[in-house]
Amino acid sequence: MTGKRLLPFFTTLYGSESGSAAWRQFVMRLDRFPSRPLAPPPPLTARDAILITYPDQFRRQGMPPLQALSQFCEQRLKDVVTGIHILPFYPSTSDDGFAVVDDTQVDPAWGSWADIDRLGKHFRLIFDAVLNHMSSQARPFRRFCAGDPTYANWFIHPPPDTDLSRVVRPRTLPLLTPFETATGTQYIWTTFSADQVDRNFAEPQVLLAVLDALLEYVEHGAQFIRLDAIAYLWKEPGTDCIHRPQTHSVVQLIRAVLDEVAPWVQIITETNVPHVQNISYFGDGTNEAQMVYNFALPPLVLHTLQTGDSRALTEWASGLILPSSRVTFFNFLASHDGIGLNPAHGILSAPQIDALAKRALAHGGYISSKSDPGGGESPYELNINYFDALNDPAASEPLSLQVDRFAAAHAVQLALLGQPAIYVHSLLGSRGWRQGVEISGQKRAVNRQKFDFDALQTELADPTSQRAVIFSRLRCLLSARSACPAFHPFGRQIVLNTGSAAFTLLRIAPDERSLALCMQNITADRIALSLDFAALDLPIRGWRDCFTLAPVPLEAIHPFNLMPYQTL
Repeated sequence: MTGKRLLPFFTTLYGSESGSAAWRQFVMRLDRFPSRPLAPPPPLTARDAILITYPDQFRRQGMPPLQALSQFCEQRLKDVVTGIHILPFYPSTSDDGFAVVDDTQVDPAWGSWADIDRLGKHFRLIFDAVLNHMSSQARPFRRFCAGDPTYANWFIHPPPDTDLSRVVRPRTLPLLTPFETATGTQYIWTTFSADQVDRNFAEPQVLLAVLDALLEYVEHGAQFIRLDAIAYLWKEPGTDCIHRPQTHSVVQLIRAVLDEVAPWVQIITETNVPHVQNISYFGDGTNEAQMVYNFALPPLVLHTLQTGDSRALTEWASGLILPSSRVTFFNFLASHDGIGLNPAHGILSAPQIDALAKRALAHGGYISSKSDPGGGESPYELNINYFDALNDPAASEPLSLQVDRFAAAHAVQLALLGQPAIYVHSLLGSRGWRQGVEISGQKRAVNRQKFDFDALQTELADPTSQRAVIFSRLRCLLSARSACPAFHPFGRQIVLNTGSAAFTLLRIAPDERSLALCMQNITADRIALSLDFAALDLPIRGWRDCFTLAPVPLEAIHPFNLMPYQTL
């Protein structure tokens, strides 16, 4: 393995001399890879769905959390999801794992690489690559502070008079944090928190260390690698320091490396930014990420179900264009983070976004803000459990109606083109954990409560419990989706305008041999709509209900009656 085609990426980033030297060092690493045979997994299909979870999400006395996670997933989820995104399981000092001390090790408090390998025998695995920053307690930064010349250029410490007013911030915390070093106080670039020091990717050795970690992930069975906060990777004082051309070059290099050593491993970029900027990480459809987090989806679906008006969602979904058939969206509604508001800008109006924020507060949630260029602040994300965002915890609505509304939101998610991922607290019917916010002082903790393994099993064993009811409903939706090839993540979709009370689309398998017609009532009222199958150039024979598998006879112009929040 020579890696010759990788050379231009290094020279683009670092110039001919330094880039060539870095490339030669990396080729030596490639020559030692892999240390054991790697076998490609089967390709993705409509059956695939991803669970998003923390490594210590399930806690059981006398058992490492990763083993408890394996046990729960093997017992409960083997016919529900096919993949697991394990949020950072590396040793860390804060931010629930995202202040990484060593990105090549498993935190012994959670388990071992053997536990990760066990999970990989039953599920596709997504690993996080926390590239932008590391813990202030990580060895490279401690050596930097001690004056070790090896790490002299690994971190960013601009002169005090540097103009950083244009830098786009995802937080309201100070951009620079003082640290005592062997040469005195240094002000270090910290995009996310004082405990998360940014790497300086202008130093080739930083990139080489990151590539080493990615190769480690491949060896341990990662089928997807999530590039966390990738948009902020490259810093250039005097610019906004987001989406820089060099950042895209790094993503292209990572893609080229993975294509060289394990072409089945797919990149997923995590960029909580407006939609147009977000999808730029597809590149030309062949050279950057195979998937991007569909960040506009959570606030849009929330708006749609809260207002009973699908017009914004329909218009947005109608305009979704992918640069090739080899890329797709990573569709989610909830995650360990909040519901981002930035991606909704340009899709929803300012009053509509403001209404989302007001409802989140009224439903017991919180609002996180970001610093804007020029010194102002604006709402950045809603910190609230997605079930609570849709359903006011103080309302007197029956649980059945709230579950119907929640299921409707996920039916929209599962119908849309892309790879679906469901956060563990959504799948298992959690409500917000306000006590966690009080304990930690962190607003995002509202959606990060950990489960007692045995207590959770008891709740799920009771078919009348909220957890069991929601788990059963989402399991039914996932099962129906997985049985229909039209929902292939790399297929096609056509969005149909059937009025503001419904969201309707047609899904088409890549081989064009399977169609799925999806109709969702997004209101609490019964609605009627009709479809002209001749005008849509669709057959009227051969259809069946995805839930019951029963044949569905249709007329040329067919009327449909949907009950509140019903999915057809």
